[in-house]
Amino acid sequence: MGLVEGPVSCKERSTLQVKKRSGSYPHVRVEAGDRGVVSQAGAVLLVETVRKSGLDTAISAALAPWRKPRAVHDPGKILLDVALAVALGGDCLADVGMLRAEPDMFGPVASDPTVSRLIDALAAAGPKALTTIRSARAEVRTRVWELAGADGPAADGNVVVDIDGVLVLAHSEKQDATATWKKTFGHHPLVAFVDHGEAGSGEPVAALLRPGNAGSNTAADHIETAQLALAQLPKHLRRGRQTLIRTDSAGGTHAFINWLSRRGRWLAYSVGMTITDTIHQAVLKIPKKAWTPAYDAGATERPGAWIAEITDMPDLSTWPKGMRLVVRKERQHPGAQLRFTDLDGLRLTCFATNTKGGQLADLELRHRRRARCEDRIRNARATGLRNLPLHDTAQNRIWLEIVQIALDLLAWMPMLALTAETRRWEPKRLRLRLFSVAAQLVTTSRRRRLRFTARWPWTDVITHAIQRLAALPNPG
Repeated sequence: MGLVEGPVSCKERSTLQVKKRSGSYPHVRVEAGDRGVVSQAGAVLLVETVRKSGLDTAISAALAPWRKPRAVHDPGKILLDVALAVALGGDCLADVGMLRAEPDMFGPVASDPTVSRLIDALAAAGPKALTTIRSARAEVRTRVWELAGADGPAADGNVVVDIDGVLVLAHSEKQDATATWKKTFGHHPLVAFVDHGEAGSGEPVAALLRPGNAGSNTAADHIETAQLALAQLPKHLRRGRQTLIRTDSAGGTHAFINWLSRRGRWLAYSVGMTITDTIHQAVLKIPKKAWTPAYDAGATERPGAWIAEITDMPDLSTWPKGMRLVVRKERQHPGAQLRFTDLDGLRLTCFATNTKGGQLADLELRHRRRARCEDRIRNARATGLRNLPLHDTAQNRIWLEIVQIALDLLAWMPMLALTAETRRWEPKRLRLRLFSVAAQLVTTSRRRRLRFTARWPWTDVITHAIQRLAALPNPG
């Protein structure tokens, strides 16, 4: 393999030299000083998404009370710059420096001390700042879904919200960082995502920061997370059966299901339930002919898996009216361990729903698709949620809002600009194939243009996405 030389001074600059190959790769000379190339040029897709969605004006207006007299930088622009840096792979406030290096594309970017002072000011404001940021996001979300049209997550009039917990490890002493139930150290936030279905990914609508020792099935926390999530949806979706709340068995509590079913709210739910002794005894009484085949991910019969409804068997008088219980039994996967509550070598699971009618196999498949939330959490870890970089809980709450804005952009841009398989690309692939590419900045007729190399395999994807964004109406 050849060696890399450099950097060298500007006086020693010369054209790029490629020596005779002396290994697996060509030997090239490296120099610094050229200003005609923009790094991370593919991030123009995120910048255009911000502009077309109106996120910049909404956040700027929301944070106007925190702008000091004669301040050079707008607080809304500062917050968005940090969110863009996180969307591009940053994991701390200082990573906004990658935007500061490219003023021709990102505009003026505040210094690190200015960024830190804003985060401290927003953290000191507490719930007021959080409510302001969340309200701006909800306003923009409604517009984005309207722009998406048939590609929006609620195009058919229904929307699915998944709630789940996530462990965020801490490698140093931080406020509220404690031992977790997995014997690690950190925090245990609850998060909620809107499911975009098989054609897309998902976007965050809530993130509730909690200490590491917070309970998995704390009903009050699930209720608060659901409230935050519903507030992010368009107003007509904040109540009614068209909105489905899905959780694992951590949400299977009386208090949470009662809250979802309360008169006037009428939300649909599909909630995992713990296999208690009562449910286990009911399963033993199910006639063999009552079991029907379950479906796999492709909605075809899955060998070795069966489902049945047991609503009429256990006493459900203390639960909300209309609640149905569905159990599933299947052969365990290779290497899986059975539990005491499993039956005849088959793994048992159970969920509750208030959806009337429908095939049991369809309802059970709908519930198992909650597993897509695990993909959303994995992507969130790769987008600023791997760790909480600040010390105080109030500061890290602001950081969670920044992470959510970054994830919003990574969900909205594909929804508005990409098509077919590219719309399903996860953040890591978007960064590698689209955002990381460099381009030449050319000024012609007083207009600045980015020229991407034709040799990059995904240049056509970038240019077509820009064209789709440019065709969208401007906000306001």
